[in-house]
Amino acid sequence: MKRLAIIGGVLALIAVGGFLLFQQYWYYLPGIVGDLKRPIGAYRDVAWSQGPAEATTGQRPPNVVVIIADDLGYNDISLNGGGVAGVVQTPNIDAIGRDGVIVDQGYASNATCSPSRAAIMTGRYPTRFGFEFTSAPPEFARYIARSSHNDFRNAIFHEERVADVPPRETLGLPPSEITMAEVLQQQGYHTMLIGKWHLGEVETMRPAAQGFDESLGVMQGATMSLPPNDPDVVNARLDFDPIDRFLWANLRYAVDWHGADGEARFAPRGYINDYYAEEAANAIQANRNRPFFLYLSFAAVHTPLQATREDYDALSAIPDHTQRVYGAMVRSLDRGVGRVMQALRENGLDENTIVIFVSDNGGAWYTGLADINAPFRGWKSTFFEGGIRTPYLVRWPAGLPRGTHIPGPATHMDIFATVAAAAGAPNQPQLDGVNLLPYLRGEAQGAPGQRLFWRSGPYRVVRDADWKLQVSETPDRAWLFNLHDDPTEQHDLSAQQPERVAAMRAMIEAQNANLPAPLWPALIEGPVRIDVPLNAPWNEDQEYVYWSN
Repeated sequence: MKRLAIIGGVLALIAVGGFLLFQQYWYYLPGIVGDLKRPIGAYRDVAWSQGPAEATTGQRPPNVVVIIADDLGYNDISLNGGGVAGVVQTPNIDAIGRDGVIVDQGYASNATCSPSRAAIMTGRYPTRFGFEFTSAPPEFARYIARSSHNDFRNAIFHEERVADVPPRETLGLPPSEITMAEVLQQQGYHTMLIGKWHLGEVETMRPAAQGFDESLGVMQGATMSLPPNDPDVVNARLDFDPIDRFLWANLRYAVDWHGADGEARFAPRGYINDYYAEEAANAIQANRNRPFFLYLSFAAVHTPLQATREDYDALSAIPDHTQRVYGAMVRSLDRGVGRVMQALRENGLDENTIVIFVSDNGGAWYTGLADINAPFRGWKSTFFEGGIRTPYLVRWPAGLPRGTHIPGPATHMDIFATVAAAAGAPNQPQLDGVNLLPYLRGEAQGAPGQRLFWRSGPYRVVRDADWKLQVSETPDRAWLFNLHDDPTEQHDLSAQQPERVAAMRAMIEAQNANLPAPLWPALIEGPVRIDVPLNAPWNEDQEYVYWSN
């Protein structure tokens, strides 16, 4: 009996220990389950489909390259007067604007990754088809809510909505939506995606079902740039950020390939941004003799923050470790853009290729870096200008003037209409975006987007000409700004102009009356301060919004 009691006690201790370990590390499970479902294979070369051996005679429509940075702050490129810490130069990105057209007021159509990319791909407000929130597993939202505590305002997790969330891999772009890739494919373009997709993982939502002939990258929202223990990597873990902890626990150094030679999930070779850029160069080379569309979505500068040692060592002038890693990622992004532009030149495609460079949204507050969206207020996950203003550069030497500006505003949704028009595609009447070509060429004056809307749950915004109204339920308030006089949103005029507030609220209500319910509910509402990053101390005087996702 004594032996049985000892055994029982040991088993009880093991059970308690196992339970405590599970409570502490349960958020590692999604990554483990994913590995079991789809094991990561060894590196393999990908065989891009080879176009004709010789170019066809006659007039050829322009190639299209859309380059998307991930969470890049407005101030992260030197063209906008900054560069990380005033040190990191981005000459290759800058050159797209200097040799093409700079859209001075370029806007993301949402302040987070997934809906923003849905707007790019469809040319429509993502709320038109219920794509209102970034797809994420419930365990992620639950973990973030439980881990986001301060003395003033905590995150809210809606446990009662979990049962209404479809499986995560089914959350994405509805197959009924017409994509930019599908329209260009119908025009005879060979269509390729490299990098981040984040628009659904089931077969009917993957790139192959949405108009892409070939794709190489990640289906989810982020990736490891190198294995964390790689001798060439420098990591910057953000211990204050629960999002970062979840990503380090669950992301993998792996890519998905879909092409004529099959499908595979495997470990890439080298730093992920350099890998994407080199494969983009290979894809351009393979398709030099036929029209192609390349959607190139880099990993930089989304967390987890990882840099190559070479890039990190090159930025010794930046004393802060996190900022230095972040700056090194921007450096790699610029190098990747340069590699793509070099490939276009080497293949004689430079003059007749439309290159568009944007970021999917503004820089993230959870990096802990203060000035990445300067001079604008706000962050990713807010509709202040810092959350939705992005670099917006368009280059097409054969079709656009060089070294010019248009004031805007223009949005991500306009990319679809613009490249479709350049490719000679029929008019797409369902689009919310507009064809920018007349504005880019100086043939049309004024603003392409006179009235623009943004929405995430009860947080809603309209820009009408120079006036911008933001309304939220938590806090229950409105902000009214005149962007002509106050482009950085310093002076709230809502109390002085109640009639204008009422009129613009009516615009929001009219827009929302025609929108469907979200395809999946928001599980979390989290506080995001407007003027300070996540690691700054909280106090009662700080302005904030609650972001729904």
